[in-house]
Amino acid sequence: MEGRHEDDKKHTASKLAEEIKALAVYKSLYSDVQKLASSSIVRKDDFRQTLHQAMKDQGLETKFRNTIYHLVKTHSNKNKDPISLLTKASGQWEKRIHKSLNSMCTDLETALAKTRPQSEQEELLEKWNELSTYTLDLSKYRPVYAPKDFLEVLITLSGYVPYTREDEPKWEFAHLPLQVKTLDQLRKVFPEWANGEPLLGVNPNMPSSVPGFASLEAERISLGERVAILGYAPVVQEYLKKGSPQCLRAKLWSQVLGSDIQASHLEYFAQLKKDVLEIDLMIDKLIFKDVQLTASNDDQYFVFEDLLYQVMLCFSRDSEVMKKLKDSIGNPPTVTIKGKQTSADSVTVFPPSGIIPFHGFSMYATPFCYLYDDPAQLYYTFRSFYIRYWHRLHYISTHSQGIVSLCLLYERLLEANEPLLWIHFRNININPIRVVFKWLMRAFSGHLPPDQLLLLWDAILGYDCLEILPLLALAILSFRKENIFQVNTIQNVDAVLADLSTISVIPLLQLALMKS
Repeated sequence: MEGRHEDDKKHTASKLAEEIKALAVYKSLYSDVQKLASSSIVRKDDFRQTLHQAMKDQGLETKFRNTIYHLVKTHSNKNKDPISLLTKASGQWEKRIHKSLNSMCTDLETALAKTRPQSEQEELLEKWNELSTYTLDLSKYRPVYAPKDFLEVLITLSGYVPYTREDEPKWEFAHLPLQVKTLDQLRKVFPEWANGEPLLGVNPNMPSSVPGFASLEAERISLGERVAILGYAPVVQEYLKKGSPQCLRAKLWSQVLGSDIQASHLEYFAQLKKDVLEIDLMIDKLIFKDVQLTASNDDQYFVFEDLLYQVMLCFSRDSEVMKKLKDSIGNPPTVTIKGKQTSADSVTVFPPSGIIPFHGFSMYATPFCYLYDDPAQLYYTFRSFYIRYWHRLHYISTHSQGIVSLCLLYERLLEANEPLLWIHFRNININPIRVVFKWLMRAFSGHLPPDQLLLLWDAILGYDCLEILPLLALAILSFRKENIFQVNTIQNVDAVLADLSTISVIPLLQLALMKS
């Protein structure tokens, strides 16, 4: 038995070693270990022990541990059930999106991908840092789809699932054989909140229980600085459960996501920019249009317009996104780049990232503008967040953190914990998911003030969990239920919930989780 256990450990170690070799960071790690092994602090007579100690002292052990941590996160991110009940629905939705793109191209007499004329490349390069001044006629371009279109598809999923439970009410998502948590089970997921422990975001002047600190924030800054110096991703993740001070958030997020910038990252980002300059993708116009319709019209984000164009255009060219999400995002089409001579590089996946932007897509990136001035650092942290979490919010799957499960969780929490509100929605013939879906699909970006949104996203990273989104949706409805009871149309309900500028996320979530 012990021998088999050792064999399993060796097999796992061997597999991890092979996967690490395939990573971009491998060369620098290998080079660092080589230099250390040949240095005078590593002795031949006790090679293993002195090398291990030297790696600890030089911070290399933490780098290796973080690399393995991020690898494990990547594996756990993969869809556990790719051949699921919803594969057919997902495939048909994907075909609709591709058909819509092709129809738009036909109507506009343009190609999905084509080379840019030299003059256009030069203009784009000249205006790269102020792309808001780059002139494009976008009047005939429209988003491929919006959250409300995606919701209509999700609501009709019953046609794909021959499954109902006779003893259950006919909720919109209840016919799906998915397991979601109860409020009691969520209390065990978020014990720090359910137990009423002191958290950042409740009261800026909250006193510290630790001697020597004037406030909870001062205590958290002191602890956070030590956590950041240690730089061990699982410890950073644990720290984020109670919220991050604004002054440390940028560093801590990049540590827990593994998005710290190396020289190779800068080279790759420069290549993505080069790809943007050389090849004109039809979705470039959709990206410009989306930023103009959302972030540019938002009082909190309009100043970041130029930065967002850079980040989103580079994201569309990033084939690493598709590689990391190959089990989760379907099958993007392959197209020929118009104007390129026939060769291996005249054919491309469209888009290379595999991700077709929808109305509001750029809002996944906007909050990062408050954390990073450098486009490359912003880009890699946003990309890591997207790969770990955001793609789940606009693809159909049975994953427990996917949008379908989150919708079902919201419905069941509402019915079980706010039965009068649930009955009110039924009496006025409003599907309760319709009033919160845009919040869930955009993870509240553009709906909550940035300071509150960043506290919410701290928690997503800390607990590695998107179930906090439907929980917050429930908490907001509970908070405003007396006003909702006074109205009986979807337009008026939306009006009651339209302004979230006064919402304090952490106190509301604590109230929802603490037992009455």
